[in-house]
Amino acid sequence: MSRPEPFPIPEEAIEERFITAGGPGGQNVNKVATAVQLRVDVFKLGLSPTAYRRLRELAGSRMTTEGEIVITARTHRTQEANRDEARARLAELIARAHIRQAKRIRTRPGPAAKAKRLEAKTRRGAVKQARSKPRPE
Repeated sequence: MSRPEPFPIPEEAIEERFITAGGPGGQNVNKVATAVQLRVDVFKLGLSPTAYRRLRELAGSRMTTEGEIVITARTHRTQEANRDEARARLAELIARAHIRQAKRIRTRPGPAAKAKRLEAKTRRGAVKQARSKPRPE
């Protein structure tokens, strides 16, 4: 699969909020808001209807009923690193929404494939027939 083209995300569509993160970090974890919560208004992105539909599907529970995608990054110990991670995850999500799925072309099995399948069925039936109890004649 090829790398998708980066989609420009307008700054007015993004709202950042820094929150305290749980987990390791000692006393600092309670005092410093290092985790970032990124809220993106999907309608301000200017997506095509198909890309919007795929984005809604990919986002899943991260998308609110108001049309906002909420991404929370808290793995790093600095605000900047968490901000970069959240923006990278958002960009990757939007880029994946722009990838078109290849249409599946229905095919039929050829005559040789049909013959092979019927031959296998006949052989399997013969094996099962041989397993049965002999009939009294």
